[in-house]
Amino acid sequence: MSTTTNNHEQPYYSNWSDLTHEILLNILTRLTIEDRWRGTMFVCKSWFHATKDPSLHAVLDLEASFEARPSESARWWNDGFERRIDGMVRCVVDWSDGGVREIKVRHCSDRAISLVAERCPNLEVLSIKSCPNVTDESMVKLASGCPKLKELDISYCYEISHESLRMLGRKCLNMVTLKRNLMNWLDPSHHIGIVPTAYLNACPQDGDSEAAAIAHLMPELLHLELRFSKLTARGLALISERCKNLESLDLSGCVNVTSRDIVNSTANLTKLKNLKKPNFYIPRSNFHTERYGHWRLYDERFQTDAFRI
Repeated sequence: MSTTTNNHEQPYYSNWSDLTHEILLNILTRLTIEDRWRGTMFVCKSWFHATKDPSLHAVLDLEASFEARPSESARWWNDGFERRIDGMVRCVVDWSDGGVREIKVRHCSDRAISLVAERCPNLEVLSIKSCPNVTDESMVKLASGCPKLKELDISYCYEISHESLRMLGRKCLNMVTLKRNLMNWLDPSHHIGIVPTAYLNACPQDGDSEAAAIAHLMPELLHLELRFSKLTARGLALISERCKNLESLDLSGCVNVTSRDIVNSTANLTKLKNLKKPNFYIPRSNFHTERYGHWRLYDERFQTDAFRI
């Protein structure tokens, strides 16, 4: 910008690179993470250094960016994209100087989670949905390295087993929110062509083992999501007996439990405010035309949209 005091003085130009560090931080805190990563850090050297200030990296939240896409992309499931996400996590961990409190990403790997476990002892919120290469190995490290963890979302992470849940329950005593949702294995047509077929077929089968780990080692949970889990009435009963403080419970797609199982098991959950039951939707996709033809005939005859178990 330029200013003049009279007709004889030369215009005065202000250099953006001369802004003080404090003013730059004030500007950067008002920007989204995408704006900072794609724009401001490339303006000049002083802006780049300001972008690395630890105060800007207590939170890494990419969930809004993923949700803004109209649909999931097959590109997200390749090794190159995973390395990019791992790289972002590594940068934030480095720049935060150990001060990261919240991480919400998708498609990272054991490399990123192991680094977080080693250098982010103050982590309280972790969401790592759809991470095919996050395994028990790094989650066990996370349990020991991040004991302040309160909220965890490991939905669609099929290489994480009940062993991780057991270790997290032992080490992370402040855990109040757990999201362990699976993809819709009743009708996977929505994911075909995007999610690798081998990964879809690797859907965890040990729903009751996971339920037992949750029940015995996470009794203080307030919010629990188990969409499309393969737990049975036995697993649900264990959770209801032990996790008496539950305020919300999501059982959408859990077709191995009936309405009677749910009524009997949740009777003791006096603090429960929000319960989502496992409606069983009759498949209508092309994927199921031949396989579930009898359901289509049932639907046409009785003109119903769902069979509620």
